[in-house]
Amino acid sequence: MQDRQTRCGFVATLGRPNAGKSTLLNALLGQKISLTSHKANATRKQLQVIVPHSGIDERGAYDAQIVFVDTPGIHHQEKLLNQYMLAQSLRAMSDCDMGIYLAPASDEVRHYEEFLNLSRDKAVHNRHILLLSKTDMLDNATLMRKLAQYQPYQSHYLALIPVSVKRGFAPNELLDVVARFLPDSAFLFDEECVTTAQTKEIAKEFIRESLFENLSDEIPYESDVIIQSYEEGKIERIYATIIVEKQSQKGVVIGADAQTIKRIGIFARKNIESLVGKKVFLKLQVSVQKGWSKEIKKLKKVGYDCTDMS
Repeated sequence: MQDRQTRCGFVATLGRPNAGKSTLLNALLGQKISLTSHKANATRKQLQVIVPHSGIDERGAYDAQIVFVDTPGIHHQEKLLNQYMLAQSLRAMSDCDMGIYLAPASDEVRHYEEFLNLSRDKAVHNRHILLLSKTDMLDNATLMRKLAQYQPYQSHYLALIPVSVKRGFAPNELLDVVARFLPDSAFLFDEECVTTAQTKEIAKEFIRESLFENLSDEIPYESDVIIQSYEEGKIERIYATIIVEKQSQKGVVIGADAQTIKRIGIFARKNIESLVGKKVFLKLQVSVQKGWSKEIKKLKKVGYDCTDMS
């Protein structure tokens, strides 16, 4: 009997803001790990999500450990924080074995051309799967025309796959394709591990997600979260500070009779409880830190190391 192969590799999930990268990874993993929001540019840092998969293909029977690297949306802005976010995506393009580029069905093909130009000297340039996402927005005839628009670029992508997480998504079909191109390798992580991120890092992202869901305008983009204390036990106790740029934003985050910050806390706490499988006590406070997103030293204190941006 032929031995089963082991395959392992890093796969960057790439695309413009709000392309559905985090939603896809949560669907592949079968649980919520990545921050999702209907607002663009919610993801700010890389997050590694580890998905196991087994199958048989032309290379033989295999067990695979696929390390997906969630990245911020590819965009260009002058703000220092946005430059950091783009640097995170560019680094993933170079460091990962392959990529998945998500192109929403509503996107113009020129955005994919911009990705090809941006990735020209990166590892993923000719080693990526082109995923046409959010296809529930199209009827079959329109979908066929959209797929045809990407055919001239087939020398660059490994496969072109239309998907809709909302309409019904078969993760194994995509995982089969990804595994086909993974390198032969021993597993790099414990088989029970689903992410390399610490629980407190995910908790921070869930609180940020709650800001996006419960606040409007510019506040979610000019705010962040610092976990001051994370105490494990029968009840997880989390003390966190929401930082904002302006005094007026602090008042909006707290809300009349502290109703807004209570709503933010309830939304975040439920997601954290679902992750850790136990009760969570979450205490939030708000602090004004003017210019926190505009200076390298202040960004570093919040957890964004901009020193190696190219």
